This record gives sequence, C-alpha cells and structure tokens, in this order.
Amino acid sequence: MWHIAAVAADAERAIGMKEHLLSLVQGRQGHFKLESGHHGDLWFQLETLCLNSSEIRTFAGQLAARLKQHDVEVVCGPLVEGAFVALLVSLELGCDFAYAERFVDTSHEGLFPVGYRVPEALQRAIKGKRVAIVNDFISAGSAVRGTYADLKALGASVVVIGALLALGDAIAEFAAKQGLALELLARMPNNLWTPSECPLCAAGTPLEIVGTS
Repeated sequence: MWHIAAVAADAERAIGMKEHLLSLVQGRQGHFKLESGHHGDLWFQLETLCLNSSEIRTFAGQLAARLKQHDVEVVCGPLVEGAFVALLVSLELGCDFAYAERFVDTSHEGLFPVGYRVPEALQRAIKGKRVAIVNDFISAGSAVRGTYADLKALGASVVVIGALLALGDAIAEFAAKQGLALELLARMPNNLWTPSECPLCAAGTPLEIVGTS
C-alpha cells in the first residue's frame, strides 16, 4: 500500500509541476509549421517563460538537481529561452555556461532545416568537456539537435539533455538513439506530423508558420 501511495503522490506532483509550467506561458490550438519543419496542433508562446524570474529559478534548481549526477562541466542552451534556463541551471551546478545561436542551413532541405552554432569565442572552452544541453520546452527537438551536432563537431562530450517540459516522445527517441541521458521535469502528449502526413493539411486547415524568425 505504501508503494502505491508513493507512486500516486509522485504522479500528482508531476501533474502539478506541469500545470505550473504551463501557467507561465500562453498556449493555443491551431495548425502550425514548427522550426523543425513538422506540423503540429499546439503552440506555446515561450517569451513569457522567464518573466517571473524567481519562479523559473525554482524550476531550474529542480532540473539542476537531476543533472548533478552526470558530473556536468558545461551547460549549453540554444537561444533564446533555452539559454536563459541553461544559464540558471549552470549557476545552480556551479559550472560553466555556453549557448548556441540559431541559423538557417540553406544547404539542407526537408525536416530540421535550422542549425545552431556555439560562438567562436566559446568553442575552445567546451572542447573535451562533459556538456549538458538544456532547453525550455522540447517538441521535435530542432534546437537541441542542432546544438548537439555543433557540440559534437567541436569535440565536446555531450552526456545528457535536460528540459523543463517535453512534448511527445521525439526527444526521448533522439536521446536513446544518441546514447544520451534525458532529464525532464515534466512531460505531456503532443501531435507532430511530417507535412505529407498532416491530417490538418488534408482537411484544408490554414497553416501558420511559427518559431522560425
């Protein structure tokens, strides 16, 4: 009975954490083309995530506690909001911080047309280091994938991905494929389709392009 009660309590805490995180951003339903090139029916306006810095610092502290076991030397976050969360996590861990800037990869067609690059001034500082990639909310994981690719090319040892919230299973599948640990404060279901398989396109629902500017 004690075990069942403990599991129920953990589940209740996870739900409460998810609801608290969602209260910090504005979400809406629709038909969206995401940065990754996928289509989805849910979009969050993440610019307000760090508006109440004391609240987000609490979440960053909880995420840092999960990342501590991985002996991280550098926390790297993709700009914009992911880097803010990553900076707070690095302060909690007492380790170095780096960030990755977004760019459009004109040589790439199809899904994940956007790349992320660590600024040149920070590149030598992360070579050979144990790195955690930290983001805010992750759906298809375009920013995390781009950051991971650049870190690997620079000779960093990426050991874990951390985030406040994961939407769907895409990032879990990516982490497993790359042999990376995954630390999440919360999860929630999410619909994600390739353009050719999108039922909203088939139904003629107008498409809104988001997360690409």
